[in-house]
Amino acid sequence: MYWRLTTSLLGRGVPRPRMIPTGLRAGSGGCSRWEEEKTADGVKWTQLEHRGPYFAPLYEPLPDDVQFYYDGKPLKLSLATEEIATFYAKMLDHEYTTKEIFQNNFFNDWRKEMTPQEQKIIKHLDKCDFREIHKYFVDKNEARKALPKEEKQKLKEAADKIQEEYGYCILDGHREKIGNFKTEPPGLFRGRGDHPKMGMLKKRIMPEDVIINCSKDSKIPEPPAGHKWKEVRFDNTVTWLASWTENIQNSLKYIMLNPSSKLKGEKDWQKYEVARKLKDVVHKIRAQYQADWKSKEMKKRQRAVALYFIDKLALRAGNEKEEGETADTVGCCSLRVEHIKLHPKLDGQEHVVEFDFLGKDSIRYYNKVSVEKPVFKNLQLFMKNKDPGDDLFDRLTTVILNKHLQNLMNGLTAKVFRTYNASITLQEQLKALTNPEDSVAGKLLSYNRANRAVAILCNHQRSTPKTFEKSMQNLQSKIDAKKQQLEEAEKELKKAEDEFEETKDAKAEANIRKKKKLLERLKEQLAKLNVQATDKEENKQIALGTSKLNYLDPRISIACWPERPLQTLEMLEQSPKL
Repeated sequence: MYWRLTTSLLGRGVPRPRMIPTGLRAGSGGCSRWEEEKTADGVKWTQLEHRGPYFAPLYEPLPDDVQFYYDGKPLKLSLATEEIATFYAKMLDHEYTTKEIFQNNFFNDWRKEMTPQEQKIIKHLDKCDFREIHKYFVDKNEARKALPKEEKQKLKEAADKIQEEYGYCILDGHREKIGNFKTEPPGLFRGRGDHPKMGMLKKRIMPEDVIINCSKDSKIPEPPAGHKWKEVRFDNTVTWLASWTENIQNSLKYIMLNPSSKLKGEKDWQKYEVARKLKDVVHKIRAQYQADWKSKEMKKRQRAVALYFIDKLALRAGNEKEEGETADTVGCCSLRVEHIKLHPKLDGQEHVVEFDFLGKDSIRYYNKVSVEKPVFKNLQLFMKNKDPGDDLFDRLTTVILNKHLQNLMNGLTAKVFRTYNASITLQEQLKALTNPEDSVAGKLLSYNRANRAVAILCNHQRSTPKTFEKSMQNLQSKIDAKKQQLEEAEKELKKAEDEFEETKDAKAEANIRKKKKLLERLKEQLAKLNVQATDKEENKQIALGTSKLNYLDPRISIACWPERPLQTLEMLEQSPKL
């Protein structure tokens, strides 16, 4: 029964006809997707067909010899309670489980899912022993890594089959790749930074939670056997294929097209074109807000200082909280007096503003910046006679700011400044760091360093991965082994050269060329490993993926190596999370 339910939920065992793009069907003609006639305003597509989401596997109970202990005694848990216990057990070696807020949120949600009998027994988290469960999953993971090549290939083929069936859709006659076609499995919410809801239970997404979006003339995705969709829509003004509401923050989650898709590509192109237009007028906008620092209207002064911060520091505008968000996160327009400190002099600089607040996703923004003297004086004025919890910009909202920006340039918002400054920073850094004579590994290091400057500007942080130390140790072992090989190769070359000096024959000369090639290859490999180690160390707490995918105009990356665009793309593909 359990296996059948799992099979039905995953949609396996149900033969389905392969979707064929109309552009590839007989008599369809077919044309480039970028050359097709544009649809009416607001209409994103005319045809959309897909399989629906691929659901996370149902829980597999622990073996009988793997036990949970409470107060030193083994305790058999109900299936639902045991599953949630495994979520915590898997994270025992993670920093999250040492945080009090994570522990409290987990335990509160866990107790809600317990049977009445379990609730009577399990009353204190510190009496719970998850170590045996943790070891089981560690061993299971190691066993999976140690599988023979043939078994790993079978797993890959199974994953490829799922990708082929669920990972593509037909959009206006073209086969397009879907971004993330799998629903997120249940687990414990982590959040970023010091999120107040970390540790809470992320519940399993079921077909009854999912809204499907497709075209009326398409084959509507079939829900897993015994289930039904929450709703089926035919809304061609949106680009999502499926959606549901997650239970932690009651925010909507979507299955969207892959970033390489036509719709995403067009949207990104429009976004970067607006940012390029800003380049032509940004000097006028800066002159305007600098003049407004001395305005007689307090509203204009506040707007001008906020815009200066958004432009100079790439701060988000603020007021961007999702529905249900309870974390005390702010942006530029919603800064409070308590979020900044003013220092007439600090660390050898004048007019220093010290920022300290929680930004988007509860990521801490901490920065000390020397600002223009008029900005500093205005901030002193804005903070005068205010309490720490009062708004710094009490006469400004993101709506007011963006309305002003629209008057300055069509399509201009605070976010466009962020995109513009990210892309211009990349361009300047690539120009300064890239050496045309560098190897591919050297160019990649320069590119990642340029990208890191953007990530720092945009405050894209991450926690150091828990596997970082082990990964660096493995990489260092490879470097040491490669150095040993290099030393041996140098000895072999010297030996070959000595032999040639004695014999002067063609065979010995050919041997020298062979040894030299090996030595050069080993030097290149060692250099590449050293670059990887440097790159890994420098990026351990910086998230490069977000800026690369959402803020950097890809044309800048190609332009940095215009004579070899295909090789540039290959180089960038070596970079993580592109």
